Formats: sequence, C-alpha cells, structure tokens
Amino acid sequence: MGVDWIFWVVLALIAFAIVAASIVIKLDKKQVAAPQPTDELEPPAEAEPEPAEAETTPESETTPEPETAVGLDVPERPATRLGRLRRRLAGSNNSLARALADLLSADRIDAEVWEDFETTLITSDLGVGPTTELVEALRRELAVDGVSDPEQARMILQRELLKLVDPSLDRSLNLAAAAGQPAVVLMVGVNGTGKTTTVGKLARILVAEGNSVVLGAADTFRAAAAEQLTTWGERVGVQTVRSDEGADPGSVAFDTVKTAIEAGSDVAIIDTAGRLHTKTGLMDELGKVKRVIEKQAAVTEVLLVIDATTGQNGLNQARVFADVVDVTGVVLTKLDGSAKGGIVVQVQRELGVPVKLIGLGEGVDDLAPFDPAGFVAGILGE
Repeated sequence: MGVDWIFWVVLALIAFAIVAASIVIKLDKKQVAAPQPTDELEPPAEAEPEPAEAETTPESETTPEPETAVGLDVPERPATRLGRLRRRLAGSNNSLARALADLLSADRIDAEVWEDFETTLITSDLGVGPTTELVEALRRELAVDGVSDPEQARMILQRELLKLVDPSLDRSLNLAAAAGQPAVVLMVGVNGTGKTTTVGKLARILVAEGNSVVLGAADTFRAAAAEQLTTWGERVGVQTVRSDEGADPGSVAFDTVKTAIEAGSDVAIIDTAGRLHTKTGLMDELGKVKRVIEKQAAVTEVLLVIDATTGQNGLNQARVFADVVDVTGVVLTKLDGSAKGGIVVQVQRELGVPVKLIGLGEGVDDLAPFDPAGFVAGILGE
C-alpha cells in the first residue's frame, strides 16, 4: 500500500513537471516571437528612401532644358522697320524739326524770323552751305504766296529738304563678291559710337534678308568687345571669329574671311577697334587690317559709324577715317532724341558718300536702311 502511494506521488510530480515544462516552452516561444512585429515594421522604414527617390524627379524636369532653351531670334525684316523708325523720328525733339515747325507756324515771316530760322539750321549741324541754300530757296518760293496756305508751305519745305538729303545717292549695301568669296564689310569708328552694337544689328538685317554671315571680333583692344559680338551672333545663329585680348587685329580679320570662305558664307562683317582719330599709329594699323583682308577677298563696304549727337566732332572723325580706308557709306546712330538731324546732309557733303543706315533706338532691330523721303517726313512730323 505504501509503495502504491509513492508511485502515485512520483507520477503526479512527473505530470506537474511536464505541465510546468510546457508552460515554460510557450513563454520562451512568445519571447522569441516578440521581435517579429518590429521586423514587420522595418520594411516601411526601408521603403522610406522611396519618397527620397521621388524627390529627385526635378532632375527629370531639368532634362528637357535644351528643348525649352531660348532659341534663335527671328530678326525683323528691314521693310517693316521703316514705318516704326519714321514714327520715332517724328516724335523726336531735334533742333531741325523744331526750326521747321516754328517756320510753318509763323503768322508772318519777316527778316527777324528768317534770321532766327537760319541760325537754328546752322546749330542743327546742317552746315552753313546747305543752310544758305535752303533759306534762299524757301524765301524765293514763299515770297510769292507767303504762308497763307500752310499746306503749300509744308510741301515746298519738304521738297527743298529732300533735295538737300539727295535721294539720288545709291544707299544699298554693296554685297557683290567674286565667286567663292564673301562680301566683306569693314566697320570703323571711334569708341562710344555704338559700333560693335551696330555690327550685331547689321548681322540681324542681313540674316533677315536670307544671307549667311560670319562676324569677326577684330577689336582686340577692348576686353568686352569680343564677348559682346559673340552674344549678338549667337542670338541669330551666326559664328563669331575671335582671339585673345591684345591679339593682332589683322590676324583676326584674316581668319574671319578665311572662315567665311571655307563655310561658303555670303558676308563677313569685321568689327575694328574704336580708334581715336588723333592716334596716327592706330589709324595706320586700321589701313593694315584692310590690306590683310584684301589678300583673300575684296572689301566691298567700309561703313563709318558716327554718333549723330556728336555733331562737328563726328564730322572731324569722318574726314580722317575717309582718308585712311576709303569710306563707302555712313551709319548714323542715336539719331532719335536730342540728335541734330542736319548732320545727315553735312556728312554726305563732307565725305561724298551716302548715309546708308540709321539707328533710332536701343532695340535689337532699331537699325534700318536710310530712306530720304521717310527721314524728311519724319522730321516734319508726318
């Protein structure tokens, strides 16, 4: 009986041990499984970089930049510029326009009125000779009917002014060149006249007319000149030949013509240093540049750029430049605003060459072929 009791006690202890062991095992399993939820949370943590990758999408927005980059300009055709420039000239406040307006508005023209009119014309840079011619012609014509008919007086004035401006002169650009050679346009003038800017604007005119153009930055003495000209060229898809600052201008001019020949271009426009006409050595060098160019192609145009506001100083510069490089035409810049319109007549008489282009503003297309009739109409306020 005692043995049986011991047997059951042992059996109970074994059963208790088994139950206790099973409980311990379950608890251990729970502790091992407990980190699993944190493992399940880790994938979202690993997925966090995905938004970071999405943040890099602006790179895909910058990729098409070449497509949205500023394209080439489409220059305005010369024919459409004339009306706009004429209106701007009519709105300018130059002394010649004021003198003509005062004469037409006078109720009675006596000796004093004529004297004031003559003085104003001279100060407008018309010159003594042209002024005398105009006054005598007007006095002769208006003496018949006076100014009782303002419209008739205006017509007489317009006719006499047009004679002075001389519409018979050939104002076209000479772009005729030998086979296999470009026409070469040499731009000359002193600093401050807007010469380099005029080169860029002239390129726009030629491109608008369907010409292929190469620019030459032979103004190697001014640090910003080459960069400025390059920018003008890039806007209309025109190549600019340039060199380092202080390089030989003749070499740049030579390379420009060579490049134009190799590319089969129609026109080469060469910018030169804004040489002061008092510096004989620099002026001699300008003559050398022209001679270097002519080893490859003829210079078909030498355009002298003159600031219309400089008056007599501009004329003095024109005389010296004409002696050095045989100027074939004049570009008058800054003819709007305070410019003295009479310089058109005087510079033509001084040089014996026509004004071919005029600049009437800061816009990229504010350069146009000079039209005598439009010019006269503009200064008369029509």
